[in-house]
Amino acid sequence: MTRAAQLPAELGYRMPAEWEPHSSTWLAWPHFRGDWPGKFEPIPWVYAEIVRNLARHERVDLIVKSERAEKAARAILEKADALSDNIVFHRWRTDRVWTRDSGCIFLTPPRSASDENGDTGSPAHADAGNDADSENGANPNAKRAAKTGSPLLALHFQFNAWAKYSNYKLDAKIGARMAKAAHAQVVRPRFGYSKATEYPVVLEGGSIDVNGRGTLITTEECLLSPTQQRNPSMNRDAYEQMFADYFGVQSVIWLGDGIDGDDTHGHVDDLTRFVAPDTVVTMVEPNERDENCSALHHNLGRLRAARDPEGQRLNIVEIPMPRPVVFEGRRLPASYANFYVANGVVLVPVFNDPNDRVALNTLAELFPTREIVPIYSGDLIWGFGALHCMTQQEPA
Repeated sequence: MTRAAQLPAELGYRMPAEWEPHSSTWLAWPHFRGDWPGKFEPIPWVYAEIVRNLARHERVDLIVKSERAEKAARAILEKADALSDNIVFHRWRTDRVWTRDSGCIFLTPPRSASDENGDTGSPAHADAGNDADSENGANPNAKRAAKTGSPLLALHFQFNAWAKYSNYKLDAKIGARMAKAAHAQVVRPRFGYSKATEYPVVLEGGSIDVNGRGTLITTEECLLSPTQQRNPSMNRDAYEQMFADYFGVQSVIWLGDGIDGDDTHGHVDDLTRFVAPDTVVTMVEPNERDENCSALHHNLGRLRAARDPEGQRLNIVEIPMPRPVVFEGRRLPASYANFYVANGVVLVPVFNDPNDRVALNTLAELFPTREIVPIYSGDLIWGFGALHCMTQQEPA
């Protein structure tokens, strides 16, 4: 990997765990009917319920494609008792709404760096967000960010729509725009063995999960498979070096395959999630005839064999999968692991299934100081994503 300056990890930056304090949650208001063909009508109301619950605990940065779209969103939010002064609208055009993958990933500095007038150095491949053009005038967060002197870095990975879809060029700009709104310095991770062969790294936020203490979980199916291949020249060692350089990670846990129906080809946020520095929840399938049973059992074995940077085993909490959710003959990637942890609240996808209660009770025990809010996602999952896929946290 070539280097032009210090890398984020060398400056002490890290990706914080999702349960650490947020400044806001980023969302994009739904508009692309092709993601929910025949089922779009209920989707904005699901979003309204999500926004209503989040805005009680933290700011919601809501991306809308136009002034007209903002008016329509405001009308729905008002009817759903979800319109709040804690919502900031950004009029940016998007292709889709999966902000976890198209948006930037924020890093936080070491405490000493943020205490010393925000002087955090110049990480490799940083451009301070200068290309993040803003539509419709000044960004409403600019004054807030200027006052705080945000020391955040924003990893702006290349986005290519999961190496599957052609409509992603608008979404590919969202990460830089989010960074500019947060007054964060943009860092564009790159890979290559020389300047002549260097290229941007493709990575989606849903393909990784971290504990904020140096351990990251991902899957071989997503990052190493030749199907929907993101970075053909990167192997396991290259990814692990990239995670160390840009995320401050010392230990990578590689799971195998993802769940059936996942069109991202193996995102980990449908499988296994950190809920504490030493604890994960992982999905299991007790029905041996189910297509997910073998892959999830194999992943469980890998988790049991895993160690953190200090050589300690993980605490593993198992949650059973919901029954298959099928629409128009296609199995959908319904999973309780696609929950989202915000300030004071955990939003959990539910599917009118007996295991909904198991998932909610388990997460309530794991997050005793947070409100556990079920969000019906039987319609939402027709878009092949749920609560974690649509959100991206901006750390405090």
